[in-house]
Amino acid sequence: MPKRGNAPIQGEMLQGTLDLLILKTLGIGAAHGHTIAYAIERQSEDVLQVEHGSLYPDLHRMERQGWIISKWEMAKERNREFKYYRLTPAGRKQLARQESKWKQLAAAVATVMWPAPGDPS
Repeated sequence: MPKRGNAPIQGEMLQGTLDLLILKTLGIGAAHGHTIAYAIERQSEDVLQVEHGSLYPDLHRMERQGWIISKWEMAKERNREFKYYRLTPAGRKQLARQESKWKQLAAAVATVMWPAPGDPS
């Protein structure tokens, strides 16, 4: 798939951003690791590149924290098992908290970067 004009961002995500993106992706439904990474890349129009070296340690940590659970399942139309991850009720609460914080952060950064006309900067 061709890039959409923006250079991919690899390993430059703010701390906690990958957690938020994983939780948001799993909020749609259960998925295995490759699908999670692909969904984030596709939704960001390939700007965000999720490295497996970051994804799987995050998934394991989030599982230890009780935000997600995993289960080995046979993939539909495939003859092998994949480890599927799902949000827990605690994960849904964490997603809501992180979304709220992200909205505040994005608004604050936007205010600094693009002040309203007439604001001293």
